[in-house]
Amino acid sequence: MFSRSRILALIFLLVPVAVSAQEVAFAGLRADTAAPVEVTADSLSVNQADGTAVFSGNVVIGQGEMRLQAATVQVEYGADNSKIARLHASGGVTLASPTEAAEASDAVYDVTTGRLVMTGDVLLTQGASVMSGQKLDVDLNTGVGRMDGRVRTILQPGGN
Repeated sequence: MFSRSRILALIFLLVPVAVSAQEVAFAGLRADTAAPVEVTADSLSVNQADGTAVFSGNVVIGQGEMRLQAATVQVEYGADNSKIARLHASGGVTLASPTEAAEASDAVYDVTTGRLVMTGDVLLTQGASVMSGQKLDVDLNTGVGRMDGRVRTILQPGGN
């Protein structure tokens, strides 16, 4: 016969959990920040005055095994305009690795530090596990991240 505490523990494992913030390990959302960044899109507008470029229409960005897709991506170049410093993606942003995927309204990726911040109805899928929130902040060098903003996750019994 199950004790009351065991039944409560079992119910907790089977019910979706909502919390305000949750630390998350992103083994699959790690990037080789030293790898070249490849960008493809339907169109490109460049502003030499402020050192930005805007890719629009079916934008796909790859770095190593990571892929980012969005409707529009603004690229900010470094001080010497030879290297990409930051990417600001908007409009149905999807970030995918071979084992994980994240979706959001917007994302800002600092190429030099490897920090990615996704905002607006974030949905993260890691195998059979799913987590949602309003902000996902990940260090792609270490694979350590944090989900904030009314976090909801589905815990799989027997999973890690």
